[in-house]
Amino acid sequence: MKEAHRSGCPINLTIEIVGDKWSLIVLRDMMFGNRRHFRDLLNHSMEGIASNILADRLKRLLAEGVISKADDPSHKQKAIYSLTEMGIELVPVFAMIGAWGSKWLPVSDALSIRARLLAEGGPALWDEFMDDLRVEHLGTEPSQPPDRPGVRVRLQKAFEEVMARDEAWSASAGSETEEA
Repeated sequence: MKEAHRSGCPINLTIEIVGDKWSLIVLRDMMFGNRRHFRDLLNHSMEGIASNILADRLKRLLAEGVISKADDPSHKQKAIYSLTEMGIELVPVFAMIGAWGSKWLPVSDALSIRARLLAEGGPALWDEFMDDLRVEHLGTEPSQPPDRPGVRVRLQKAFEEVMARDEAWSASAGSETEEA
């Protein structure tokens, strides 16, 4: 799959690998949602990726070495996708994209909380998240004792708290409207 590149510019080369509309979404879902099977990636994409597009992006990311694929020991007909070190080291890129989007675009509180927390946590949190991903995707030993939940768990908890707060606010706003 590796083809001739337009130039040797590092920005160009990166964009050639992950710059299309769907590759970053697939990597986001693997990284933040721990979606590692084709069906999970297909059925839980908020953006509604088509199966043929997902298959193509997985094939391209595999060919470029950003992800790997192995047989799933729990099911003969399933494969499990994992981030490689190359994919894991995209965490700071995702953090910066999320911070930029949160600053300049009309994001929702719930869907931007992870980006905000990653931006606030900075490189120390990104490193911790990359260590967590290495344990999950590469099978490395944890570099820190498990005295607290991993970064993804903490980000998910923050997301769920914002969702609950928003639902409670919507419910109370709805009841006020009915009373009026």
